[in-house]
Amino acid sequence: MTAELDIVRSVAELRARVKYWRDQGLTIALVPTMGALHQGHLSLVTKALEHADRVVASVFVNPTQFGPNEDFSRYPRQEERDAALLEGAGCHLLFAPTVTEMYPDGFATTVTVAGVADGLCGTVRPGHFAGVATVVTKLLLQALPDVAVFGEKDWQQLAVIRRFARDLDIPVGIVGAPTLREADGLALSSRNAYMTPEERAIAPWLKRGLDGVADGLRAGASAADLCPKAIDGLLKAGFASVDYLEVRDAETLAPVDKLDRPVRILVAARLGKTRLIDNIGVVPASR
Repeated sequence: MTAELDIVRSVAELRARVKYWRDQGLTIALVPTMGALHQGHLSLVTKALEHADRVVASVFVNPTQFGPNEDFSRYPRQEERDAALLEGAGCHLLFAPTVTEMYPDGFATTVTVAGVADGLCGTVRPGHFAGVATVVTKLLLQALPDVAVFGEKDWQQLAVIRRFARDLDIPVGIVGAPTLREADGLALSSRNAYMTPEERAIAPWLKRGLDGVADGLRAGASAADLCPKAIDGLLKAGFASVDYLEVRDAETLAPVDKLDRPVRILVAARLGKTRLIDNIGVVPASR
């Protein structure tokens, strides 16, 4: 039996509902999203239900994390469908604020994170992680859940959130949930809907490229040799361009050349008008 989903649009309503649950001794999890939900998002709700008695999901297309030439205006908005999916997944409350509610007149504060926000998407999308860090900080403080759940597909974003939550002493546990994939390996993403059938047929090469680098690292090859070859393979497969394909320390995101610690192989590439990201983890063989 699924929970009946309520929708609130103000911070005051959100806090009132959270207080009501806390007064009953219940624990709360938050699942922040930008909507256009798919099974990957719903798996975050499932993960949240493992950690808490009540789950709040937010749907907010955050303007501050989009660059001037990015897809803010065409990003899919489908609240009624999202609400139905959340209800079916067992979510208890949908927080769907307006831009004015999140950024009222005179709003003048930005949260920025050094280190893990540098390089990768931080270079390609200037200002993106400041937008993410600011809005997630607000959501965490607005709801003050016990835990908040984020997908591992956005690994650099997850690292940024873990960093500022720790640095700012925000009393919320940050939980990562594994990436969900289609049968052919493509990571689930709201932006997959942008692709033409021809582009969709090429898209699984992204995961194959990551797997090839992982196999090479396990065999003792270096990232310096493997990554350029993998990028070339993606371009030959039909990708328009590759923003990056790199091997990084799984926690600090510092560049790594050999598999001497747990690493993350991260990629961002463009297929037609669609920008796809993905990553996988690799750990050294036990000695």
